[in-house]
Amino acid sequence: MGRIDDDTWDIATSVGATAVMVAMARAAETNSANPLVKDQFAEQLVASPELAQVRAQVASWWTEPDGTEADNTLVNRQALVDYMAVRTHFFDAFFGSAARAGIGQYVILAAGLDARAYRLNWSSDTVIYEIDLPAVLDYKTSTLNANGATPGAIRREVGIDLRHDWPPALRSAGFDPAQPTAWLAEGLLPYLQANDQEALFGHVHELTAPGSQVAVEVAIKPSGLLVHEQPPGAQQKSPTLRAASTSAQPGEDETFDPSRLWYVDEDGPIDCATWFDSHGWTTQSLDSRQEQLRLGRHKPTDHDQPRPLLMSFITAARVGEEHEQTGSEAAGNF
Repeated sequence: MGRIDDDTWDIATSVGATAVMVAMARAAETNSANPLVKDQFAEQLVASPELAQVRAQVASWWTEPDGTEADNTLVNRQALVDYMAVRTHFFDAFFGSAARAGIGQYVILAAGLDARAYRLNWSSDTVIYEIDLPAVLDYKTSTLNANGATPGAIRREVGIDLRHDWPPALRSAGFDPAQPTAWLAEGLLPYLQANDQEALFGHVHELTAPGSQVAVEVAIKPSGLLVHEQPPGAQQKSPTLRAASTSAQPGEDETFDPSRLWYVDEDGPIDCATWFDSHGWTTQSLDSRQEQLRLGRHKPTDHDQPRPLLMSFITAARVGEEHEQTGSEAAGNF
C-alpha cells in the first residue's frame, strides 16, 4: 500500500514508525562497544509498552547481528546501525559547527524522536524549534518528561505537517527570520513529493537571514532501501513485506517497510545542491559512503548481501557581508 495525499500518522504508524526504527538504531549504537555517537535518550524513547508492536515489526524487517535472518527479511541490521551512526555523527558535527559560528536559533524539520535538544551541549540561550505532527511531538515530550529528561536548550514544539503552510506556525512559536538559523532536514526528503520538497526549500530560503546554514540528507538512488540485490540476469524476487498502511487507525499497522513509504518521482528528487546553489547559497556535498569509509563503518558487499544506503549529505551556507562560511567538520557532541 502506497502513500495518499494528506495521510497522517502517530509515532506507531506509517512514517511515524520509521522514527522508531531510527531511534532503535541509535540505541543499538549507543550500547555497542565503541559507539560513534551516544544518544542516551534513544532507548527511553523506544522502550514504552505502546511501541512493543513497532519494535517487533522492525526486528522482523532486519537481520540480527549474528546473521540470522527470517525468510522475508530485507535489511541487514548492522549495516543500518552503522549508517545511522555515521549520519547522526555528521549532523551532530553540523550543529556543532553552527554553534561555534555563533548561531543561536535552530530548526529541526520532521524532528521525530531526535533528542539533540537534550543530549548536545548547548548554550542555555539557544532556541531549538522542532517541527513534526502533533502526535509525534506529544509522544516524545511525554516520554522524556516521564523519564525526568530536561532539554539543554530552549525547546519549542511546532506541531504541523510540513506539507502544509508551516512558516506561520513557526513564527508564532517565536522564530525570528532576521536571526541566523541552522536548519536540519534529516531522514525527511524521501517522504515528500518533489513539489513538496521544492516548497520546503523555498520556505527555508525565505525565512533565512545571512549567516544561516542548512543540512540535508539526500537519496542518491531513492529506490530499494538496503534491499537484497540479485546478480545481473537473475529473476527478481518480490518483497514479501508491505508498507505500513497509511489509512489504518493509530496503532493498527501490522507490517513495516519504510522504503515503501518513499516517493519516487519519475524525474527523480529535487537536486538539492543545485537548488541552493541557484538561490545564492554556498553548497557542499558529501557521499555518505565516503564518510562511512572515513569513520570505518563501510564494508564491501557482494550481490547476495544488502548494499549500503546510497545517500549524500548536503550542507549550504547563506553568506552575508559580515559572515563567513563554516564547514561541518567532524566533531563529537560539541
